[in-house]
Amino acid sequence: MAARAVASPVGEPAYRALVPEIYRRVPSAPAFSDTIVVGTGFGAAVTALRLGQAGLDVTVLERGSRWPIDPHRAIFANDVLPDGRGYWRRTVNPVPLTGLHQVPVDSFGGVLEATEHGDLEVWRGAGVGGGSLVFTGALVRPERRFFEAVFGSTLDHDAMTPYYARALRGLGGSPMPSDVVASGPFTHSRVWDAEARRAGYALQRIDGIWDWDIVRAELRGAVRPSAIIGESNLGNADGSKNDLRSTYLRQAEATGRVHIHPRHEVIDIGCDATGFVLTVAELAPDATVIRRRTIGCRRLFLGAGSMGTSALLVRARDTGTLPDLSGAVGEGWGTNGDAALVRGPDLRANGLVQASPSATRIVDESTGTAVSLENWYVPGNPVDLSLIGSLGMVLDGTRGRFVLDRSTGQVDLRWPRGGNRDVENALRAVHSRIAERSGIGVGAGPLARDVNTRFTAHPLGGVVLGRATDTHGRVEGYRDLYVVDGALIPGSTGTANPSLTITALAERNIEAVIAAGG
Repeated sequence: MAARAVASPVGEPAYRALVPEIYRRVPSAPAFSDTIVVGTGFGAAVTALRLGQAGLDVTVLERGSRWPIDPHRAIFANDVLPDGRGYWRRTVNPVPLTGLHQVPVDSFGGVLEATEHGDLEVWRGAGVGGGSLVFTGALVRPERRFFEAVFGSTLDHDAMTPYYARALRGLGGSPMPSDVVASGPFTHSRVWDAEARRAGYALQRIDGIWDWDIVRAELRGAVRPSAIIGESNLGNADGSKNDLRSTYLRQAEATGRVHIHPRHEVIDIGCDATGFVLTVAELAPDATVIRRRTIGCRRLFLGAGSMGTSALLVRARDTGTLPDLSGAVGEGWGTNGDAALVRGPDLRANGLVQASPSATRIVDESTGTAVSLENWYVPGNPVDLSLIGSLGMVLDGTRGRFVLDRSTGQVDLRWPRGGNRDVENALRAVHSRIAERSGIGVGAGPLARDVNTRFTAHPLGGVVLGRATDTHGRVEGYRDLYVVDGALIPGSTGTANPSLTITALAERNIEAVIAAGG
């Protein structure tokens, strides 16, 4: 049974002592900028870099803090001992995927936002680096047939090949080296592979965003353990997860033309004769509002993620600040068919801890739809309990939409109740087959829910490419307004983690926009 989690020492004095860097003064964004990029996730980071390289001065607005990288300090919270550093404006940790109990946490400006929408919880990043801070680092290109099932004629699979290659290079992706796979903290990964083979599956190796030299340094005790003890969902302190802070964003700032302003949350968007007008809240480290102000720009690139970008545009259209936006804005949102799965215990998994990087995946089409399972770890367990975790993704068709609630002024995600039932059924069939072939069960003790579709860590859609925008992310109805993030993707990336596709699509789109002069 998983250990009961107890909250870490918390409160502003503790956070100030642990991470004094996030309490440094943040310069206010200019009153007017030629170009603004909202967000610092995958699509936004690519866009900022390429615009800076093209000679444009770019103001980047990020609602979260700029967290440091340190090989010896516990910069972030973790799943075992959650606190406010982990979560964005929450008072308890999110609904657990495993046996981790919910515990009170300080409402703070942490790195993971989790919001409830009926029976679905949506996870997304908050902080310089966006979703790259909190994802498991897997970089997977969808297979041709799945890609074409999602994008149809809007995107050409072969034409995207050079952009996928550019994205993989830009993110520093590579497969897990054999010596890392063979180490103790990856025992669960080797057991996962053996179970999949017993069930007749061919393993596919996964490219990861990880810096394997730092992972090796963790293994030999040269730096504080992070990746090898299952830290990932709430950030990796030592840079072992080579997130956007170390790649695209670092290069963008090195141009001298890109300026990132943390703790700047965009609330509303409108326009006037000079361009776009943004209402921005400047935040304290605990995500409380210090002041609100209005700033402007001539060009606006939205990269606040599918949830943030979609909500901003739906509110702008339906309150009349951008009334000419398409009726397709707010439509086509999906979960990428996400689920967390656990089976076991498998007593062959006898490592001391479970490391977080993923090594392999499988694909199954026997259920009538495409299903993938990724070699994962079981979050929230301080030791290896011989449980085997998987991240599942299904090529599903259920979609939600964003709606302005005029009584509150908030934009809500409307998700069909039980909308993930087909995802759950498809994954359970595959998962149970694997468990049966290895003579183990599914679920265990408090983990009796063997397939958890209550959440998504891959929110996609809401401003879909070729529907609410043209085929390069230019928003219908307004010149010089662009979407550059996962909001462009129609609810699924074809049983693959979305990060690589979002990055590749951003590379493709910004190349065309720069070449065309807008």
